Amino acid sequence: FQAEDGIRDRSPSRGLGDVYKRQDMSKENKRVLGIDPGSRYTGFGVIDIKNNKPSYVTSGIIKSLKGDFPARLKIIFRSVSSIINEYNPDIIAIESVFVHKNAGSALKLGHARAAALSASFDREIDVYEFAPREIKKAIVGTGSATKDQIQHMITSLLNLSKSPSEDAADAIAVALCYSNQSKYLNELKKIGG
Repeated sequence: FQAEDGIRDRSPSRGLGDVYKRQDMSKENKRVLGIDPGSRYTGFGVIDIKNNKPSYVTSGIIKSLKGDFPARLKIIFRSVSSIINEYNPDIIAIESVFVHKNAGSALKLGHARAAALSASFDREIDVYEFAPREIKKAIVGTGSATKDQIQHMITSLLNLSKSPSEDAADAIAVALCYSNQSKYLNELKKIGG
């Protein structure tokens, strides 16, 4: 996998060296790995949620361009395994498969998604999935948002020094969609007792 260089959280409240280890995190503080699956380019984004406020950790792209399809799935599996080992997420948020006009494309996307998810099966990581329109609506406010709009909002919401690539921005958007929903669930828990 290839993390994107030069993207930094410019928020004054978070230092660049501030890393949260799993054992230091309470129920409300979590590390989330967002995944935007694809058979050739799989985006990933890692955010920390501390006191219901998300902050950027890293993002990038898994390129699986060479070899036959099973070899490309192996690249996705191994890369996601490496990301999980390095960043130790508590949550995986992944985009669900949507219906393509081309059934073959939908099947390949489903296989790429399964390869990414299977990297977490031997660990205690909760998995949440979100529909593409749900993610776009949570980040931009409309389910028909463009990739440019997603990149702009990710950069703005996380106060980043530059925009992540399209696939990485989509993965960060998935993680932020989880963050938004968990924030509301935490508020409801407080109200309900």
